[in-house]
Amino acid sequence: MIHNLSYRAFVYGTESEDKVKEAIYTLIPSAQAEKEITEGYHSNQVIILHGKIIRKREIKDFLKKLQSLNPSTKKKIFKELENRMDERGNLFLRFDKQRAYLGDLVLVEHGDALHIKLKIAAYPARKEVALKVAQKIFKT
Repeated sequence: MIHNLSYRAFVYGTESEDKVKEAIYTLIPSAQAEKEITEGYHSNQVIILHGKIIRKREIKDFLKKLQSLNPSTKKKIFKELENRMDERGNLFLRFDKQRAYLGDLVLVEHGDALHIKLKIAAYPARKEVALKVAQKIFKT
């Protein structure tokens, strides 16, 4: 159902890197984030934590997390699938970092979040085909 998943989170100067990692682990327990240090708009240090999951077992564990989402969150994702997917069948989700750190997975629209990109397994790799697969994942 999913070929792979990529994740990314930004750690700003006012945040704890360890707490952002914990937020990532809430969503992806097997994550082993790579660390990239860059400079922000105001010349402040920004850390980017990112990684990619390709192992079937870890993807299956992530799918279980998605299934355990609040029914209203799953319903929201289901309704917005077309807008959250690109033409190549990549599905984009964002979860609140602070809430994830507390163990609560809340979908958000803002950029200061845990960014998740799911490559939906669809043949041929077109949006229409991937949408049907994604609908099965998020059907409530």
